[in-house]
Amino acid sequence: MKIAEITAKPHYPILDGLRGVAALMVVAFHICEAHATSPLDQIINHGYLAVDFFFLLSGFVIAYAYDDRWQKMSITDFFKRRLLRLQPMVVMGMIIGALLFYFQDSVLWPTIHEVPVWKMLLIMVIGFTLLPVPISMDIRGWTEMHPLNGPGWSLFYEYIANILYALFVRKFSKTVLSIFVFFWACVLIHLVLTNANGDLIGGWALNLEQIHIGFTRMMYPFFAGLLLCRIGKLMQIKNAFFYCSLLLIIVLAIPRFGGDDNRWMNGLYEAFAVIIVFPLIVFLGASGELRSNFTKATSKFFGDISYPIYITHYPIIYIYTGWVADHKISLMDALPIGILTFGSCILVAYASLKLYDEPVRIWLKKKLF
Repeated sequence: MKIAEITAKPHYPILDGLRGVAALMVVAFHICEAHATSPLDQIINHGYLAVDFFFLLSGFVIAYAYDDRWQKMSITDFFKRRLLRLQPMVVMGMIIGALLFYFQDSVLWPTIHEVPVWKMLLIMVIGFTLLPVPISMDIRGWTEMHPLNGPGWSLFYEYIANILYALFVRKFSKTVLSIFVFFWACVLIHLVLTNANGDLIGGWALNLEQIHIGFTRMMYPFFAGLLLCRIGKLMQIKNAFFYCSLLLIIVLAIPRFGGDDNRWMNGLYEAFAVIIVFPLIVFLGASGELRSNFTKATSKFFGDISYPIYITHYPIIYIYTGWVADHKISLMDALPIGILTFGSCILVAYASLKLYDEPVRIWLKKKLF
């Protein structure tokens, strides 16, 4: 199968831009998180829901890109294409995590300096494959399945979603898919109502509780995005990028609901955001057009850095979080360093994209196809 036989479809540029907005909100969330004493005083309180938004976007884009191509494309070709798109930056994220690992030694992770280099390098090589490491192999102390680069957990579930789509779900009728999505929406609601924390945080550890959270966070939004692409009747929406970006920022930044005594209220809010609001944002974004050169350039830049910044920012955040913990410094006092950290994440992401990801994907495309 030659790649020329399957021509590329035009992108939804607003959806690319919205992915970037969500990714930048994740970075800001993690910077603010370093100063929070509990979820109640966390600024950009629901920033972690950006991951659920990414899953929904991915499902929508996968359906748009591949649903009508299976007569010309094998399952192997599909997996090659997904690996080509995702895997190079997975490797880069782990390399950056390894390079910065020993700079993260702090009161939060006081045993980092005791980790032998060979063990850290072993975790890095395993991380290249995205295979999760068991808690017994954790070298940080946060029980992450990817201790050098925590956000790798969501890419692990992204691959699972792609495998399920290619093997089974792509063959579902709209009716069967609707029932499937409804079931996982019910599972998601059950999760937030029974979770003691009243939120969707989790999925990054290799134990039953975290695997349950990870699967639930992936299954509904990814396949809801698939369903949305198949049944959505797009309209003409003016200023869609601005309004969708604003709505997304509000959803992710709004304060926590219910306080400490009524955590179920926060859970219901997050379920509503993922089940109702995120599909609405994607639908409106897919329906819009970019008219001015400024919005086109902004959306393209956000889209370009969206995946690189998500998969490379956290090793830098580890350093910032450790520094904040060591110095017990407030967000306002740390604001210049926080802004520098935010800018550094963007710079590293853009450099990784232009100097590594794009050239490597061009080279791999020639080799694989």
